[in-house]
Amino acid sequence: MSAETGGSQSQSRSDSSGMFASGQRWVENLSDTQFAYLLLAPSLLLFAVIAFWPLARTFQMSLYANSLYGADRLGEFVGFSNYVRLLTGDLNSSLPRPFLDLSQPFTSAVTVTLIFTVVSVVFETIIGFGQAIILNQDFRGRRWVRVAIILPWAVPIVIQGMIFYLLFQPTVGFLVEPLHQLGLFSTTPQANSMDSLIIVIVADVWKTSAFMALIILAGLQSVNRSLYDVAKVSGASKFEAFKTVTLPLVLPSVLVAMLFRTIGAMRVYGLITTVSSCNTVPSLSCLVVQTFSTSRYAAAAAVAFVTAALIGLVVMVYIVKFADVQGSGGI
Repeated sequence: MSAETGGSQSQSRSDSSGMFASGQRWVENLSDTQFAYLLLAPSLLLFAVIAFWPLARTFQMSLYANSLYGADRLGEFVGFSNYVRLLTGDLNSSLPRPFLDLSQPFTSAVTVTLIFTVVSVVFETIIGFGQAIILNQDFRGRRWVRVAIILPWAVPIVIQGMIFYLLFQPTVGFLVEPLHQLGLFSTTPQANSMDSLIIVIVADVWKTSAFMALIILAGLQSVNRSLYDVAKVSGASKFEAFKTVTLPLVLPSVLVAMLFRTIGAMRVYGLITTVSSCNTVPSLSCLVVQTFSTSRYAAAAAVAFVTAALIGLVVMVYIVKFADVQGSGGI
């Protein structure tokens, strides 16, 4: 009996060793790309569970009618009716603010979000690029300048919002009166949709330009310094060296920074609620939260899914552009 037991244990160990060796050979035969995907597989699986399941559930909810009365949260199945009504404007009467109304660009969720995203990301990229160029130079006190540039990024959103709320609060803010005299703002900017949107954009640029600067700075520091020496010997001016050496090599880093900031800008919510309110600056995220709080769960799900689709479309545009930069030898 003991001999049979020992033989079975030896056979089991031999099978385990053979499976391990086969698995090891399989991994060794993988290409670099396949091995990278293998390492990413656990993270991708976790991401699918955390992100895609809620997205699928949101889409499912959007296919039903709102149920404002009764115990059920959702009404009868209506298919894509919520999306049709949302895109045609028929659902605007049921929403706290219009989803898309070009006649009211500063009170329509889509136009407010797009204006905020485009303006803030453009200014953050320009300012962040300038800050990165400054930080990439060798000069006395560079550490303190770096701290001063990065400091706004470390400020929590609530504190950031309160700073700009108090700056433009009519009773205590010292910027309201001079800006009103210049004809730039009204006397109550936080009650005016256009004024409040400008304040939110300025607050966002003030904070997140540092984020852009850090990513672009990493790209600048990866540029081979000898390329500037070659450009100088060739008689290129500083602007020509920037155009032919710096910009092409840093462009991938700029696109990555713009991608992250565009995604964040299209989801803006906390900054709006602390600086002004969702009623004054109705972004898409604000519209989702407000619609959900009125128990219109199906309509809120439809707005949320369209928002996710818009963000996905923007991400695809950046990916295609990034591929073009790689193909043209930008990196």
